[in-house]
Amino acid sequence: MKILFVSKDLIAGNLAHLLKKEGHQVKLYIEEKDARKSFDNLVPKTNDWRKELKWVGTDGLIIFDDCGYGRIQDRLREEGYTVFGGSEFGDMLETDREFGHKAFTEAGLKTVELKNFFDIRSAINYVKANPKRWVVKFNNHSVKSLTYTGNFKDSRDVVNILETYDRNQLLSDSEITLQEYIDGIEMGVGRFFNGTDWVGPIEINFEHTRFFPGDIGPVTTEMGTLAWYESNEKNKLFQDTLQKMKPFLQKCNFRGDFSINCIVNKDGALPLEATARFGTPIVHLQTELHESPWGEFLYAVAKGEQYDLKWKKGYGVVVMLAAPPFPYTYKLEKHSLNNIDIYFDERMKKDDMEHVHFEEVALREETDDQYFISDSRGYIMYVTGVADTVEQARNKVYRIVRNIHIPKVFYRHDIGAKFVRQDYEKLVKWGYLNKKISAFIFSDEGVALMVGRR
Repeated sequence: MKILFVSKDLIAGNLAHLLKKEGHQVKLYIEEKDARKSFDNLVPKTNDWRKELKWVGTDGLIIFDDCGYGRIQDRLREEGYTVFGGSEFGDMLETDREFGHKAFTEAGLKTVELKNFFDIRSAINYVKANPKRWVVKFNNHSVKSLTYTGNFKDSRDVVNILETYDRNQLLSDSEITLQEYIDGIEMGVGRFFNGTDWVGPIEINFEHTRFFPGDIGPVTTEMGTLAWYESNEKNKLFQDTLQKMKPFLQKCNFRGDFSINCIVNKDGALPLEATARFGTPIVHLQTELHESPWGEFLYAVAKGEQYDLKWKKGYGVVVMLAAPPFPYTYKLEKHSLNNIDIYFDERMKKDDMEHVHFEEVALREETDDQYFISDSRGYIMYVTGVADTVEQARNKVYRIVRNIHIPKVFYRHDIGAKFVRQDYEKLVKWGYLNKKISAFIFSDEGVALMVGRR
């Protein structure tokens, strides 16, 4: 099959590589010019995706891996093309948080106060007039490092951080959102949607967005994720959130991957934000969890058809391997490791590379096996593993990570650990997880916990 893969900055770029390995004819377009060396000698490229429409035709598949193309996707579908991705109103759930909040409320989800501001000074005045613990978010998923969670009920620290942003001429006119702070466990639920109905299993995920282990430091796009699939349609989180959005997704003809990140506590689940596109790094873990061919699956979703997706049972872990200047990708570009070689230890097992997923990586020559860093943002690659228990999955991933050698590389070594030590029992108590015991999982401190799933 001919597949035209359109990407802004390669959040799901390795999927284009995987589709090529499945035997499809793939052409990859990368909108961000600085990222266009990535996947050189790995995937055929084009610098103008519109000129490839005749090539892909109405029999092929067009994939968009990011939001912002919704209106274009709607038009292409009207013209007869088979398109995987979002839609205009699907995009707005993510790019306009106030619109998303209204859609959540109208669908019957529990919500808390949320308000958009088109300049930071207006937000400062609002916080002063309405003091409470606020979370500050920018309406652009590429600047998550500027997200801030307030600590004081009188908003003194939120006012202070907003005044700092306001003094920055690059930020003062930015559109930001204030969202009321909610105490609980951050937990996500996702599923693929084909325009009329859900396709495949339900995905339960736990993002790790803070920069350092122990959830310390600035918020990043994400350092790693714990996730698994399940088929139980009565899943409480799914029923309380995602399922209620089905009429909205039908109305806007959404055909892609859709998820909602929530704060869960004893009182219920409250949505934080929607991801109406491939998420990263969860998309790389999805490739580990899926057993069915990706080309067939994505084509069925784009065509509005059902598909019997085969998938692995067990827990999955994905870890991001990053390098400077991440997470401050544009401010500290002079510190990037662009063009530095990547080395894979000879101790790597034969099939270990199947668990390695590239982003800012290319080959020196098509006949060579020397990979190198091909961009200056610091999003290098991801490593995944799936096993019967969280600890087994973690061990699989970190064994491979230790055999990848990149100068100045860093990563979080605790992906999934907090779930085992702390969150699991609370989520069982609140009714969001079932207590199924199958194996011992050992935490980093060596404490044995009976947690697993079948």
